Amino acid sequence: MSHLLLSRLSDLSFRRHSLWQLHKTIRLFSSSSTSPCFPLCVEEKDSPGDGGMVGDVHLFDAATEGLVTVADKTIPEEIVNGGIVVGASHGWLFFKDRHDHSVYVTDFYNSLAFKTNATMVPMPTFTALHHCQTEVVWNVAMSTSPGQQEDEDDWVVGIKFLGNQLSFCRPRRDLRWTNVSAPFKIFNNSNLMFSKRDKTFKLPAPVGNYLCSWDIQFHKDEYPAPKIHKLLFHNLPQLPLSMWELLDSCPREDHWVESPSGESFLVKWYSRVSLSPSLSTLPIVMVFREEDRKDGIIKMCYTEDIGDICIFLSKSEAFCVPASSCPGLKPNSIYVADRVFSVYDLTTKTFHHFKYPIDAPEKISRVPCWLPPVSV
Repeated sequence: MSHLLLSRLSDLSFRRHSLWQLHKTIRLFSSSSTSPCFPLCVEEKDSPGDGGMVGDVHLFDAATEGLVTVADKTIPEEIVNGGIVVGASHGWLFFKDRHDHSVYVTDFYNSLAFKTNATMVPMPTFTALHHCQTEVVWNVAMSTSPGQQEDEDDWVVGIKFLGNQLSFCRPRRDLRWTNVSAPFKIFNNSNLMFSKRDKTFKLPAPVGNYLCSWDIQFHKDEYPAPKIHKLLFHNLPQLPLSMWELLDSCPREDHWVESPSGESFLVKWYSRVSLSPSLSTLPIVMVFREEDRKDGIIKMCYTEDIGDICIFLSKSEAFCVPASSCPGLKPNSIYVADRVFSVYDLTTKTFHHFKYPIDAPEKISRVPCWLPPVSV
């Protein structure tokens, strides 16, 4: 009897509902690109005689809200033996072995890997700075996907741990991580990202009033100190003071993200806002667009119009997708996946909560990472 792997990745499971009576095999073989997807689970099948393990990979398609299944996928041994997902970037997932704490980067869920066996790239062992920890990873970011750069030594990985430590590494060259301490305290709600425009890793500072940048174009053994820009906000929404005070007291994540055209946005995602003791909590999303950068100051303007862009937030590095490139995506929207599994329309300020397709497996153990589209 088949059973679900990766059930230990998340304790979030939901009853299934019918959205689209849609179930299809992966579109990779007949399409020039895939849609953004969300891994639901891997359903194990009987193992072949050689001792390997195969299974069906089930994903949620953000554009069609339907189920995509990749049949008879070989499952890497590192995943079978208890790997847990600690983050994702560029469609590559970071698995951490729960026994020896080794870390691998894999394209197991990447659409380009559906035709072949998954690639597993080992990472150096984590080492903690004084008064820091490396047991809990907050998020990861990469300069590019492995193998997509002319010089593989230029592939850089950044990891933000819960707390104040960040670690950087060129996995094809470095034997250890370069550890740095964030210049501000309490960075727990900030998410690391890589800017293709500036060739830097960026991290919003607490309260979202500063932006720190680490330059990877260095020629020394250690990363230089970060550049710090002050963020000035204007055109704020007209909210009563009590509402701003309420938001300041609620759980929030800050995501700096770039569009394919190079525009920069700061997204503040308030995940649990209670407007009244008698009401359930609800998420709220605010978006600020970069308008100007000069003399260490970045001017940010509140906006409810990001045009054709969709922004995807999860435990993966945040990314943007033009809605017109994937028919079915909702423009001017924020797709979120963690405590909620929804799309937020900036125009109407409403959430559409996703429901799992009726033909999804009986039990769902989600990998909380949106995967970006891949051109093939």
